[in-house]
Amino acid sequence: MDDSPEAAAPQKRRRGLGALLVDLSPLRQSPAFARLWIGSSVSQIGAQITIVAVGLHIYELTQSTLAVSLLALWALGPMILAGFVGGALADAFDRRRVALITAVVGWASIGALTLIAFLGVEAIWPYYALAAVNAASATIKGATQGAILPRLLSPQLLPAAAALSGITMGLAVTVGPAVAGVLVATVGFAWTYLLDVLLFTAAFFGIFTLPSIRPEGARRAAGLSSVVESLRFLRRAPNVRATFVWDLIAMIFGTPRVVYPAAGALVLGGGPVTVGILTASFAVGALLSGLFSGPLGTVRRQGRAVTLAVAAFGVCTALFGTVLLGTGAAEGVASPQTPIVPAIVLAGIALAGAGAADNVSAVFRTTILQAAAPDDVRGRMQGLFYVVVAGGPRVGDLLAGAVATLIALWAPPLLGGLVIAGVMLVLLRTARGFQRYDAHRPAP
Repeated sequence: MDDSPEAAAPQKRRRGLGALLVDLSPLRQSPAFARLWIGSSVSQIGAQITIVAVGLHIYELTQSTLAVSLLALWALGPMILAGFVGGALADAFDRRRVALITAVVGWASIGALTLIAFLGVEAIWPYYALAAVNAASATIKGATQGAILPRLLSPQLLPAAAALSGITMGLAVTVGPAVAGVLVATVGFAWTYLLDVLLFTAAFFGIFTLPSIRPEGARRAAGLSSVVESLRFLRRAPNVRATFVWDLIAMIFGTPRVVYPAAGALVLGGGPVTVGILTASFAVGALLSGLFSGPLGTVRRQGRAVTLAVAAFGVCTALFGTVLLGTGAAEGVASPQTPIVPAIVLAGIALAGAGAADNVSAVFRTTILQAAAPDDVRGRMQGLFYVVVAGGPRVGDLLAGAVATLIALWAPPLLGGLVIAGVMLVLLRTARGFQRYDAHRPAP
């Protein structure tokens, strides 16, 4: 942990309205964290710009939705591999150096993407390959930075730091796609990618100014045995393991985004505009919950908080499915030209609630993972976290698509949300060890 006076300063109790707002103490008490957070905040907006721009670019080159969807498939394998490899690297070498090298690789991949766009390359495989390299480098960098944060902040500030990270992602997901759409339409793909190249340089500001951060305790070579050892640790770490399992349950059964296009075209109306509203609603909910996350830092039973937050996520997801069911039954078939505004508003509110609950769950899951995992295995646990984040939603997309095809559009969110809420209520009574997890005495 940072031994600077700022990091060691005691946390002041906040009162009144200030206690409801996001706690900025991590930014004040650890200048290193503040620089890292600012750099990540700026660079993640650029990352979201590129994600959207690449999809639009592939579609313009191919006129194929399938070709666009293959972008995620191309990136999935490298991201999963990078999660395991990156975690092992973070537990074997200076974490500052690992983060810096992978940042350079990611920046170079975006630079190459910009170059081929300016050259007018129309073959799609270079875009797939560079997007995969960028996704893999971002995974390693993210896992490494996740292992760095507990060395910069005291344990009581980790929830606030996680909330600040949630705000960063909420802003990036809200602002990035909008900026990408405007830039692609006005200045073209190459200049849009170039903006990400410029924004990405902010990440170097945060990483380069970090001190050397070597893993504490026994270190192993970054090989297969290191990965196997981390899985053995997970078997005897029920609280850390629960954070992954609870998240997988939420993502596998509560990922209804594949029904958004059909919902906009056939049920709610409004077409692409409605799809944009539904997508943005989830991000806005997450952002608002981050802005009003002040009370989260006072919660001691963080395992119970995770369970309740995931249950709330399931309820909100089920409410979204209920809106689809009720609208479809009452109105029949809508069209993109005739949006059903009240239903769209209700669906947006339900998804905003789901986004808020998901962010609260993420704050506590991240805090437990960072505080409870020993430093010598923390990088590998962060890498596994990225594997779960990469794989879970893809499985959820597949399940939601299958259920929607077999039953109806309302079925994936309604049935999946009820499953999530039901499972969480059972775990609330049966997983007593995780429910008793105490933030003041973190144990893996």
